[in-house]
Amino acid sequence: MAVDEERTADPAAPPSAGARCVVRVSGEMDLDHAAELRTALDTAISRAPDRADVVVDLRHSSFCDSSGLTVLLAARERAWAGGHAMRLAAPSHQLLRLLELTGSVELFSFVPAAAD
Repeated sequence: MAVDEERTADPAAPPSAGARCVVRVSGEMDLDHAAELRTALDTAISRAPDRADVVVDLRHSSFCDSSGLTVLLAARERAWAGGHAMRLAAPSHQLLRLLELTGSVELFSFVPAAAD
């Protein structure tokens, strides 16, 4: 699994509508990679500008198991507690099915993936 982070607003600037922090995930979100994913999401949430969205770009993520889902759900809670919305971009059909089966799909909002 690989994780990359991008911020679209200057952290020193006042909060503005549309500010976001993008975390790009590639590979598998599973037990073997849960700690790496957790660290990346925690870092993004802590560095995100005030009230900025945290967008998890999943277009290159191939698989998510219960460990990955647990990390996403916990990060969503931390983001919300910090005044951020966490949104999922381009989740796979497998992840959408996992969210549906666990009753978690309504906990997330979904956005299109940003252009590279």
